[in-house]
Amino acid sequence: MDGIIIAIGILVFSIIFHEIAHGLVALWFGDDTAKMAGRLTLNPIPHIDLFGSIILPLILIFTGSPVLLAWAKPVPINIWKLRGNKLGMTCVALAGIATNLLLALMAGLIIRLAGLTFGSIFGNILAFVILINLVLAVFNLIPIPPLDGSRILMMWLSDEQAMKLERMSFFFIILIFILIPYLPIWPIVTWLASLIVGANFLSPF
Repeated sequence: MDGIIIAIGILVFSIIFHEIAHGLVALWFGDDTAKMAGRLTLNPIPHIDLFGSIILPLILIFTGSPVLLAWAKPVPINIWKLRGNKLGMTCVALAGIATNLLLALMAGLIIRLAGLTFGSIFGNILAFVILINLVLAVFNLIPIPPLDGSRILMMWLSDEQAMKLERMSFFFIILIFILIPYLPIWPIVTWLASLIVGANFLSPF
C-alpha cells in the first residue's frame, strides 16, 4: 500500500511539473493565460483533475492493470498570444516532455552519484521517478490529440488541417485507451531507463 501511495504521489507531481513547464514556456513566448489562471504553482489543488489524477490511477492499480494512466487539468494556452504561433505552441508542447526527461535524468544522476541500489528506500523511490517520468515523456510524444505530440505535428499542418485534427480529440482519446496495451511504450521506457541507470539496477522491473 505504501508503494502505491508513493507511486501515485510521484505520478501526480510529475504531471504537475509537466503542466507548469507548459505554462512557463507559454509565458516566455508572451501568453500569460496560465499565469493569470493561477496555474504556475506547485500547489497541487489547482492542477488536480478528480477523475484523471486520483480516481482513474487508483482503479487501474487496484485492478492490476499493466498500464498506469493519469492526467492533470491542462494548463490553458492561448495560441494567438504566443509569439510565432505554431512555433511557440511547439515549444510549449516540448517543454512538458523535456521536463519529464529532465526529472528522470536528475533521479538517475542521484542514484549514480549516491551509489544507491534497488531495494533501498531511496533507490526504489528514485526508480519510480525515472520510470514514471519516462512513461509520461514517451506517452506524450504520441502524435494524436490531446497529447503533446499532436501539438508538434500541428506545426507541419495547415490551420484547416490542425483544426480538423483538434475536433477529433474525443475520438482519439477513445482510440488511445483501445490501443495503449499494444503500443511499445514500456520497451522504449525500459531501454531509456537502462541508459540512465543501467540495466542491472532496473532488473526487478
